[in-house]
This record gives sequence, structure tokens and C-alpha cells, in this order.
Amino acid sequence: MSIIVVVGNKGGTGKTTLALNLAAGLLPGGPVVVIDADPQQSAYQWRLVGGDRPGLPAVVAAAHGLEQTITALRETHRHVIVDCPPSIKAPQTEAALRLAEHALIPVQPSPMDLWATTHIARTLERVRPENPSLRAMIVMSQIEPRTTLSRLMPEAAAELDLPVASTALRRRSIHRHCVLEGRTVFQAGRRGSEAAAEIQSLIAEIFADD
Repeated sequence: MSIIVVVGNKGGTGKTTLALNLAAGLLPGGPVVVIDADPQQSAYQWRLVGGDRPGLPAVVAAAHGLEQTITALRETHRHVIVDCPPSIKAPQTEAALRLAEHALIPVQPSPMDLWATTHIARTLERVRPENPSLRAMIVMSQIEPRTTLSRLMPEAAAELDLPVASTALRRRSIHRHCVLEGRTVFQAGRRGSEAAAEIQSLIAEIFADD
């Protein structure tokens, strides 16, 4: 059993996309639920679009009473994934970090995104005395390999006091199509195979030491 929180300090980083596809990648191993703790409830709306399509993880909206929701769902699910609000100062984010085993921080290839991550690092240090087993990892998101900035960002991110995942998630149109269709890249067949392989590689990194 694990609790994984996906956190960010600004919108547009691919946070919800990562949470949903991560849940879908973990689903074959046992029950998985995504807790949508973002007041915008993008993950919950995505799940409504998906309807009864097989292979989709459950999504629960819980912008309030988050700690109680996590505690209850961890008893019945192998993995609980929390899609946090796009603000490290949100009370939901700190509540989730106090209970989590893993924190994933998607960062776009942008200096502003990288600067925003420094505030997340400070919050992680603040909650660590309460949760010393918490492991955090930056995930480079929406990477475009041909651009100089995308190539330089992993090295720049390494300057922070947080590990950077070896797996980077490329900017792919299939992610946008899947949101519109209410599915994940794992239900997209050949169109989603490369994106799904990236998620599986990231999953292997997350649990490498477990």
C-alpha cells in the first residue's frame, strides 16, 4: 500500500494528467483510487467523461476533509494517489504530504516553474519531522527534446535539494486527446504506447527502493 501525492506550485505543469495516468499504470497491481483535492476538480470531471469505460481508476472528489478521506481509502486500496491543488500553500497539500510515502513534483521546462519548485522544497522540509519516510522526486514534464531549454532543465533542476527522476515525460498530443475522451494513455492503443511506456518507467523509479 502506498500514498502518492502529486504537487505543484503553479498550474499547467501536467499534474492532473500525471496523477490519472499513474493511477491507470498501477491499476493492474490492485485497487487504485485518485483523490481529487483540487477545488477545480479536473480529475473528477475527467472521470465523469470516462463513464463506465473499463480500465479507468476510481476518482473521488475531496477538497475538504482530505486527511479523513485518505485514511479511509488506504484501508481498501493498494495505492491512493492525491491530485493536490496547484499551490504549495493550500491546506490540502500539506495535509496530503504529512501522510504520503511519495511526493511527485512535475516541472515544465521553464525557469519560472523551476523557481516555483523551491517553495515546494521548503514545505517538504517543514513536514518531514512529522513524516520522515516521505520521499520526493521532481518529474520533468512536457519535455520537447529538440529544444535547448528542455535539454538544460534536468541539469538545472538537479541544483535543487530534491532528486530528479531519470524518466522525463514528453509533450505529446495524445494526452490532450485522452482528456477529451475520458481515458488514459493506457486505453489509447498504439497511439498511447510511448506515453504509457514513460509512465511505466516512472512507476519503476518510484518503487525502486520499496
